[in-house]
Amino acid sequence: MQQTNTMGIIKLHDKYFKKYISKDQISEAVTQVVKQVAKDCRNETPIFIGVLNGSFVFVADFVRKYKFNCEVSFVKLASYEGTNSTGKIKQLIGLSENLEGRTVVILEDIIDTGNTLQEIYDIFKDKKLKQLKVATLFFKPDVFKKELAIDYIGLSIPDEFIVGYGLDYDGLGRNLANIYQLTPKPKVRNILLFGPPGVGKGTQADILKEKYHLVHISTGDIFRKHIKNETKLGILAKSFIDKGNLVPDDVTIKMLKTAVNKVPHAYGIIFDGFPRTRAQAIALDAFLEESGETIDGMITIEVPTSLLIARLLERGKTSGRSDDQDEHKILNRFNEYYTKTEILKDYYQSQNKYFGIDGVGDIKEITKRLSDVFEKL
Repeated sequence: MQQTNTMGIIKLHDKYFKKYISKDQISEAVTQVVKQVAKDCRNETPIFIGVLNGSFVFVADFVRKYKFNCEVSFVKLASYEGTNSTGKIKQLIGLSENLEGRTVVILEDIIDTGNTLQEIYDIFKDKKLKQLKVATLFFKPDVFKKELAIDYIGLSIPDEFIVGYGLDYDGLGRNLANIYQLTPKPKVRNILLFGPPGVGKGTQADILKEKYHLVHISTGDIFRKHIKNETKLGILAKSFIDKGNLVPDDVTIKMLKTAVNKVPHAYGIIFDGFPRTRAQAIALDAFLEESGETIDGMITIEVPTSLLIARLLERGKTSGRSDDQDEHKILNRFNEYYTKTEILKDYYQSQNKYFGIDGVGDIKEITKRLSDVFEKL
């Protein structure tokens, strides 16, 4: 079964792959190959021969883009087992067409060592062709071992194992629209991102989740979704938020568990706004322990209160959030944060999991400080 997390890393069998070439980039590469071939073959009827199994998607898209007369056939050759080229070529399906005097264009999904290409040249050398040309969507020049002509190349890529767009890993991945590259198993990191209102936790979480392939779960976002949909929990949560108070633990924990269970294949989570109390921290530890996981670190973004109040009042002019528009409510939120949430500092310090970083500076500077902590975990 193909497993995908929300950050573009997939698991096929026992291997992990990260998104490498987008479907739009692939489409553009196919278009460029078509243009090159059409320039040479538009005044005749070439026969395009796809090399199965990997080329079937490429051939289909190529033929749809090719606007001149042509014929299509296939041969099936194989040199891969798992992620390694065996170097041994087997011709499984041959040609039945009479190719004498014809222009043949081989359509390959990928050319690496050239072993398959050598077999192709051997197959066609006695066919009395008018000419033989080779087109490949992907080419790995670093490992190409043969002195053989490749007439048309879509994209040259490094020698890394790839799947998608017809290419597979032990049978899986051919149906992926994008190309994915083999990558080490991501390290699971569960991080608590903390700081008083207005420090920019959401902005930094969005950056860090992309960089480290994590999922960002914000209790604020969860609350707002429930409130917008006027769920029972949402109405209850709103009654506390509007007063600048923390939502009760049982309500928050129930919402959070639902959100976490929706991302079972995540390679770690950035928890933004949770836990807020020692009781919530203990509940979170127990919940993660059920799946053999733990919190790796609590990182607090530290910014002077006076600066944060000014930020929130300015944000309140456009955010539409009632708790950003009233200084009394803002001060109450800070009081809640410092009197209740900071208790967690002692909780995680006792586990050597607490880290504080300076939150004054531009976004890149703060991201760098956060990343330095991430790399230590």
